[in-house]
Amino acid sequence: MQTAQEVLKTVYGYDDFREGQADIINAVLAGKRTLGIMPTGGGKSITYQIPALMLDGITMVVSPLISLMKNQVDELVTAGISATMINSSLTTAEYQERIDGLEHEAYKLFFVAPERLDDPYFYQLIQRLPLDLVVIDEVHVLSQWGHDFRPSYLRAVAAIDNLANLPNVMALTATATERVQADLERILHIEATVKTGFARANLAIKIEKGLSNSEKQRFIVDYVAEHQEDVGIIYAGTRKKVDELAAILKARGIKAGRYHAGMGDAEREQAQNDFLYDELDVIVATNAFGMGINKTNVRYVIHLTMPGSIESYYQEIGRAGRDGLPSESILLYSSADIRLQRFFIDNSDNQEPEYRQNELTKLREMTNFASTAMCLQRYIIQYFGQDMENCGKCSNCTDTRELVDMTEAAQKVMSNIIRMNSKTNGTYSRTQVVNVLRGRLPENMAWTHFDELPTYGLMDRWTLKNLNAFVDSLVADGYLNVAGEFNGLQVSTTGADVLKGEQTVMQREQRKVSGTSNPRVKTEAGGPMFEKLRELRLEIAREKGIPPFMVFSDQVLMNLVRAHPTTLNELLDVSGIGEKKADQYGGEFLAVLNEEL
Repeated sequence: MQTAQEVLKTVYGYDDFREGQADIINAVLAGKRTLGIMPTGGGKSITYQIPALMLDGITMVVSPLISLMKNQVDELVTAGISATMINSSLTTAEYQERIDGLEHEAYKLFFVAPERLDDPYFYQLIQRLPLDLVVIDEVHVLSQWGHDFRPSYLRAVAAIDNLANLPNVMALTATATERVQADLERILHIEATVKTGFARANLAIKIEKGLSNSEKQRFIVDYVAEHQEDVGIIYAGTRKKVDELAAILKARGIKAGRYHAGMGDAEREQAQNDFLYDELDVIVATNAFGMGINKTNVRYVIHLTMPGSIESYYQEIGRAGRDGLPSESILLYSSADIRLQRFFIDNSDNQEPEYRQNELTKLREMTNFASTAMCLQRYIIQYFGQDMENCGKCSNCTDTRELVDMTEAAQKVMSNIIRMNSKTNGTYSRTQVVNVLRGRLPENMAWTHFDELPTYGLMDRWTLKNLNAFVDSLVADGYLNVAGEFNGLQVSTTGADVLKGEQTVMQREQRKVSGTSNPRVKTEAGGPMFEKLRELRLEIAREKGIPPFMVFSDQVLMNLVRAHPTTLNELLDVSGIGEKKADQYGGEFLAVLNEEL
């Protein structure tokens, strides 16, 4: 029997495991209940696929989404591994055919949704199988402290624990805080936990603060125009914003699509497939998009609005640069994002006090991240219970703008907020606070007599735009809190220190809003030959009916350009090319590589 290292080479074409992979595989093969926590793009799937190939029996993978199952099954079949999925998308005939295949051990792996284990017929079936291993993917949804808790996963765990054939259990996730990790270890009776670094060395994390809606839109249009040959995902907080931005990009000649829960099933599936098959360069989406996407050549992820938690944000930006090539994520942040996320929390179906408080805590942690001056990647790593050196490439690490002392202006704003709140025993929104500071009291606010305050008109020389942006920055930097049903402003503990003269407020000079960024990596690194290989990859993908990245990733194409193999044996030495893919596609790629440019 082959060793795990030999399987890695022959099937996947890699000489060495990534950090943590071998430890997870060895623990599973030793029969230990294993929890693997690795970053998105860190190679989690290999950690269960190799044991599945090495064990005598069958492996069942519990997965939360049909799109995620389909993506993984297609990749496995392309790599020459027998796999299938059992879910609600199948016809009766397809379902029965696959059940027969399982009973005859025609598959090494099969994928199911957690709800499938509620079906008594199916549950009895899998107990008759030589089931060696059960994998619970995206296992963070099992914990009530995770960012996407699903009770159906808890029922699935109970069903798995009661299986008569006693398979081993492993669980995988990219997003688990120390609290979530402890919860998962308790629920799953974990015997071995392998947790690798969360850092993504190839991903530059950037934040642009205090932008108005129109400035955010202009930033994105400029950025996409500057990166027209790159693939990107743009996340927006509402369906309306998705529709608006997708329409604007398409009107500018960009191959852009949209995806949100308000679209029909067929339309969403078409948009997802167009993106996977490189028919679109950009997809604008709500957070409903992405979990089933393993597209490796996404070069950037932009957030038009801030997500509600660091876990969600980290998972979404992890969809960039899965092939290991330089990529970036950009968060366009303003205090309006906080109000939107509070609206979502206030209108959630789950209004249990503990759940609500947990969501508000996550939002506060995300807001703190958006306002921090420390290395952004390091902040995320510390949130997940680890540490690292400063990344040197995020927007905080590379910010060279002059610092300006804004303490006096901040004290004026905070003093005004305290006086307004004290006068009426209430709290007031940014708009109302700015109106008083500029000396403009609407008629419907005359009853407050705010025009009698000593701070009334104190900042009348500021433009409306600049003062709004400054108040937003005080929220973003943690000097002001947003609270109450109407998003009233309050002075934080840190803000109180500023008022007492115990702390200064230093801010960077305002940055000119522009979407321009780093030049495309692919032309620089690959040149004309890389583009030729991309064209061949697209032809093969269309012929086979699979997404292009399933033929070879951009990274593998880069490796081919650098190594320039001339024979099949040399091709097999290229990192990322296993025997099955070399047999399938090797001749065509060698022919292009050996053409005269």
